[in-house]
Amino acid sequence: MKILHIDSSTSGEESVSRELTSAIVAQLAAKTPGAVVERLDLAASPLDHLDAVAGGALRLPPDAQSDAMKAAAPAELAHLRQFMSADVAVIGAPMYNFSVPSQLKAWLDRLAVPGVAFTYSEAGPKGLAGSTRVIIASSQGGMYGESDPAEHQESLLRVFFGLLGVTDLTIVRADKIGFGPEARAASIAAAKAEIAAL
Repeated sequence: MKILHIDSSTSGEESVSRELTSAIVAQLAAKTPGAVVERLDLAASPLDHLDAVAGGALRLPPDAQSDAMKAAAPAELAHLRQFMSADVAVIGAPMYNFSVPSQLKAWLDRLAVPGVAFTYSEAGPKGLAGSTRVIIASSQGGMYGESDPAEHQESLLRVFFGLLGVTDLTIVRADKIGFGPEARAASIAAAKAEIAAL
C-alpha cells in the first residue's frame, strides 16, 4: 500500500490536523505491513500559486502551450501523478477563515487537470482520478456543521474530490478547538477514537 501523507497547517507542534494525520497514517501503516509513506508538507515547502505559465502547463493542450509552459508541465503534472499513484491520501485540512489554507488550495489546483483528472460532457463532469481513497483530517476552531452557511472547508473538499471521481472519502473532524483546553482535548480524543476504527 502507498500512503500519501499531506499536511498544510502552519501551526507546527500545536497543529491538531497534523496530530490527526499522523495518527491516521500510523493506524493505516500498522494495519498494512510493508506500507510505503510519501510525505508532503505544504507549509514547510509551499507550492507557488498558479500563474499563467503553470495554469497553461496544466490546462492547455501541448500544441497550444508556450515553451515556458512545456518546460513547466512535468513538474506541475507530477502532483496529480503522485496523487493518482497512491492507494490512500491522508490530507490535513484545518479551517482557515472558513475555508482551507491557501497552500492546500495551491496543491488542489494542480490536481484538477482537464482531460486527465476529469472530463466534461453534456451529461456533466466525469471524474477520472477516483481510485485513490481520501481521508481528510479536519480541524476547526469553532463548530460548523454541513448545513452551516459559513462552512466552506469540508464542503469544498467533498465537491472537489467528487469532481475527480473519488468515491471513498472519509472526514475525521476535531472541532471546538478554540473553546478551551477541555473542549480541545475531548474533540481530539473523539477524533482519535474514529481513527482507531478505520
